[in-house]
Amino acid sequence: QVQLVESGGGLVQPGGSLRLSCAASGSIFSILNMNWYRQAPGKQRELVAGITSRGSTNYADSVKGRFTISRDNAKKTVYLQMNSLKPEDTAVYYCNTDGRYAAWGQGTQVTVSS
Repeated sequence: QVQLVESGGGLVQPGGSLRLSCAASGSIFSILNMNWYRQAPGKQRELVAGITSRGSTNYADSVKGRFTISRDNAKKTVYLQMNSLKPEDTAVYYCNTDGRYAAWGQGTQVTVSS
């Protein structure tokens, strides 16, 4: 079973940056596809970015050019670098892996406000 723990959220001003981290337990991290989702108040959870076990990435149109997903298999960690943050990026951000070893983290709050 895979357990995921996010960190790095917080309060940031518009235009600022944050880096989220998601640490995974177990020994199979390198074969997992990893995703970042977010859920804003009153809205459905949406996929923000994903990275496959081979390092291929995909992004929601709303974050392309501003967010970067990456992974470090040695540290069993996936990252989400968020730049040029906007108030509409405010949400709880969740780490996820799908498929056979599906799991969710507990979420980390990101608030973009002046």
